[in-house]
Amino acid sequence: MHVVLVLDHAHINGGQAKVALDSAVGLRQRGHRVTVFAAVGPVDPRLAASGARVICLGQDDITSTTNKLAFAAQAIWNTRASARLAAELKLCDPRDTLVHVHAFAKALSPAIGTAIRRSGLPCLYTMHEFFLVCPNGGFYEYPADRICHRTPMSAACLTTNCDARSYPRKLLRVVRHLGLEHVAGLPGLFRHVVTISALQERVIAPLLPPRTVFHRIDNPISVERQPPERGARGDFLFVGRISTEKGAPIFAEAARRAGIRPLFVGDGPSAAELKARYPEAVMLGWKSGPEVQALMRGARALVFPSIWYEGQPLTVYEALACGCPVVVSDACAGREAVEDGENGFWFRSGDAGALAAHLTRLSDDALAARMAERAYERYWSAPLSVDAHLDRLEQVYGLVMREARLAPRAAERPGLRGAAPAGP
Repeated sequence: MHVVLVLDHAHINGGQAKVALDSAVGLRQRGHRVTVFAAVGPVDPRLAASGARVICLGQDDITSTTNKLAFAAQAIWNTRASARLAAELKLCDPRDTLVHVHAFAKALSPAIGTAIRRSGLPCLYTMHEFFLVCPNGGFYEYPADRICHRTPMSAACLTTNCDARSYPRKLLRVVRHLGLEHVAGLPGLFRHVVTISALQERVIAPLLPPRTVFHRIDNPISVERQPPERGARGDFLFVGRISTEKGAPIFAEAARRAGIRPLFVGDGPSAAELKARYPEAVMLGWKSGPEVQALMRGARALVFPSIWYEGQPLTVYEALACGCPVVVSDACAGREAVEDGENGFWFRSGDAGALAAHLTRLSDDALAARMAERAYERYWSAPLSVDAHLDRLEQVYGLVMREARLAPRAAERPGLRGAAPAGP
């Protein structure tokens, strides 16, 4: 099979790119031909080493651009990306080629949809976030620090400033979304949509065409199996972006109420304010993957207090794989990995008092040790390995390809003349 992976960045700059590029390398190792099409470099050196073909346009994203006006135009409709992708897909054999889109909102823009539709190739989309249905990609109202339940692109949506920076930037995203819906037609193009959590599917299903087929494919977790640590557990740990939507202030307040020392790994817009307000908090900054996992193996629990939906928070699964219990907000997708009272606890989202009560309970060494053991056992009974991810990916690819091959025949059957094909 020839798989064309489409994403904004050709290097790992976050969870989306990591999943896409890890799958590119894994698919090559399994003998598939892989083309990676991306807007922003540099290119991950593993791709060339694996034998994958890489097309990187060398364009900017919002963090690297020196011309914000030009980038705004690119973000709304990236003409160059559309033309280059169309030229590439025109060379592909439709009998064995599939297009898998992982990300477009940070650089490629919805313009890629016109190229994919014109190619007629079978395609699917992984919903790492919510940009396919929500203009700001997160169903989150940043100024109010709360989940947004408005219907996307409704009057209530358009008149609400939900953007993290400004209302004009929200309007820019609205314009992009109009192009996504009415020019590129992405919601109708991607008949097959990969989701990474049950919560995510519940949120998006009412907003996509009824013919949409959902496939659950968990993201792979890169944790080496090691024997769990025994003995007394250490600190309560937060790992990630230190910001309001991630619930960092809630953890700091809950830790104070519980009389424990909070440990923060990461950085973000709330870090300096939290350190000033909670001097007892330990701010370790960003750490490497192995360093984070070492901290998880010795921690009393990972606290994941995110107050927005999330997609499939990898930090939660990494902690469980390390034998670290997780205390998680009940509003986010991370709760799906935690059985309340077994390998961690749920707490009411945004409620520092409820979180503090669980932190106090976990100060009991026997309870913390028992939950750590359950966390380790439950995760490794069905680990989210790269091989498991690739197995499921190949299964879904095969289904999409079979449907595409059968679609023309179905349209030619008596009584179906002129019927729309079942595939995209």
